[in-house]
Amino acid sequence: MAQEPVDKGDAPQKLITPNKEELSPVAAKVDVTPVAQDEEIRKRLQTVLNVTDWFTDPQVRVEEGVVFLNGQVESDELKKWAGALARNTQDVVAVANRLEVSEPSAWDFRQASTGIAALWRDFIRAMPFVLLGLLILALSVGVALLATRGARVLLRRRIRTKLLQNVIARAAGGFVVLCGVYLILRVSGLTQLALTLVGGTGLIGLILGIAFRDITENFLSSIFLSLQRPFETGDLVEISGVTGYVQQLNMRTTILMTLDGNLAQIPNATVYKAIVSNFSTSANRRADFVVGIGYDDAIAEAQEIARKVLSEHPAVLNDPEPSVLADSLGSATVKLRVYFWLNGREHSWLKVRSSVIRLVKRAFQNQGISMPDEAREVVFPQGIPVTLLDQKSTDTRGSAPGKRSPAASRHPELEVVSTKAEAGLYSESIVIEEQARESRPLTEGENLLPVAPDTPDPEKPMKERRP
Repeated sequence: MAQEPVDKGDAPQKLITPNKEELSPVAAKVDVTPVAQDEEIRKRLQTVLNVTDWFTDPQVRVEEGVVFLNGQVESDELKKWAGALARNTQDVVAVANRLEVSEPSAWDFRQASTGIAALWRDFIRAMPFVLLGLLILALSVGVALLATRGARVLLRRRIRTKLLQNVIARAAGGFVVLCGVYLILRVSGLTQLALTLVGGTGLIGLILGIAFRDITENFLSSIFLSLQRPFETGDLVEISGVTGYVQQLNMRTTILMTLDGNLAQIPNATVYKAIVSNFSTSANRRADFVVGIGYDDAIAEAQEIARKVLSEHPAVLNDPEPSVLADSLGSATVKLRVYFWLNGREHSWLKVRSSVIRLVKRAFQNQGISMPDEAREVVFPQGIPVTLLDQKSTDTRGSAPGKRSPAASRHPELEVVSTKAEAGLYSESIVIEEQARESRPLTEGENLLPVAPDTPDPEKPMKERRP
């Protein structure tokens, strides 16, 4: 340990205890007769510290091979460097490093300016990589657009589904862009990040699929529906209890125009899982209704009368042949069920059914077939008074008021196939199509279904299309 004696005459000498940072490792070997003198060591170290210009007012003092360093320095690293320099000097026994680290001023912006300068240098060095990355990105985007358009052209002849065409074309374009980003990261030296990006793409897709499960389910259902095509635009279908004409199948929902003139949107996932009844797949559709006749009437005669009405009706098809079957025996009537077929694309089954019921009823009346009401039992606890009439008064009244002759109920207007109230027998799909267009126009370009050949032209006025 180095000690600095202080000469104060006869007064006792006071030992100076060095600080911990002033101490240095003791030399492994101390020469008794050193080669370098203290003054030479001091001059050498003083010159080196002054030349570096890293120290403020550096002072070097050497006594008996012990170096004392004084002054100010900006950092601990420079203080340690000065101590190591002195320790490695020839014939230095020990070093007392008394350099003080100066605290930087609060308004000293040299460190900030140094950081900004370092960032600027890094930016200048990175400029070639940035320009090259932008060039690769622009080329990848251009190639992706060309790949998307080319995929659409190639798939247009092989796949009729618009949604599947768009999905495959966009997937091809996205793959090209992803390859471009991967190449940019590899050129920039970010190989690990590039591998992470490629490996994490599938994980991100899985996470998004779980987070947006319903949206993903509807999207996939729209793809499957557009591939299977259980219906087309303009078809009359029944889905989950909703009956209407198909207006559009987009990536989220299937839009129906109900028979009441309302737009109903059904999620594609529900459509894909539900039972779909397509009434427009086959042009022919069967309708039926029940009519009751009296027990006194002949069933075969009533069946023949109803069958003749069906065979003469212009909207009822002869193939398949209509039929009239005895359905059940009621409390007051024998119930007959009438079956007939019609062309659902040309005629409205509601209107044709109404016309057939009206004509069958009129034919039964003309032929004297009774259609009594269901019998009801009425109880009078107090009884009712009864007056008996003589035979003469009964004859003057004529026939019983309950029995109406066929000629008395005949009216020429009732013989027509379609009355004004039925407003024609044509299909209401034309009216509903017009209603859908007037209520709220659908977004163009979103329909994933082809238009059925028999669907009325939307540009044609309704009056010209109506028969």
